[in-house]
Amino acid sequence: MRTSTTVVIGVALIMAVGGCGGSDSSSDDTPPTTDDARAVETLAEPPAFVYDVRTAIDAVEAELGSGQQFFEVTANAQFTNVFVAVDDATAAVAYVYVDGALEPPTPKQTGAEGRTFGRDDVDFDPELVVAGVSSDLPELSVDAISVYGDGVGATYVLAATSQAGGFLDIVVGPQGQVFSVDPI
Repeated sequence: MRTSTTVVIGVALIMAVGGCGGSDSSSDDTPPTTDDARAVETLAEPPAFVYDVRTAIDAVEAELGSGQQFFEVTANAQFTNVFVAVDDATAAVAYVYVDGALEPPTPKQTGAEGRTFGRDDVDFDPELVVAGVSSDLPELSVDAISVYGDGVGATYVLAATSQAGGFLDIVVGPQGQVFSVDPI
């Protein structure tokens, strides 16, 4: 099942990140100052799909009611997947948000596990979340953003492709701070 595999992989990634240091360009997890944020923001316009994360969550909550818990939300240029935790987070129902509309859910998938997050935990700045990667690693193309529960909120992972064809998962902070870069 993709959901439980993705959630387990996401949790493993999050746990691995706990022992990793930040990038060479940042000595701590302090968000950039207003001047730093403006400088980073001017480097690159975020991909349009970055904005779909919250929009898709809002569409699911309009359908199911507010206060939902999610295992994962992943957005790319084609669509956004939203994995809703159900049955005390032991199962998931997947929704696809595409072209501004929420598609009917897939059948419930049992055996899901992992940490969850709520709408209020998604606190990244859409204008900045990709900016750190654009600044630190300008040769990369960001292909997707995923949000995973981490036990205290949400973790953001950018999937990127290098000009040489390599694939990377990049854990970033809500203001675009690069925490780790992992080849996949």
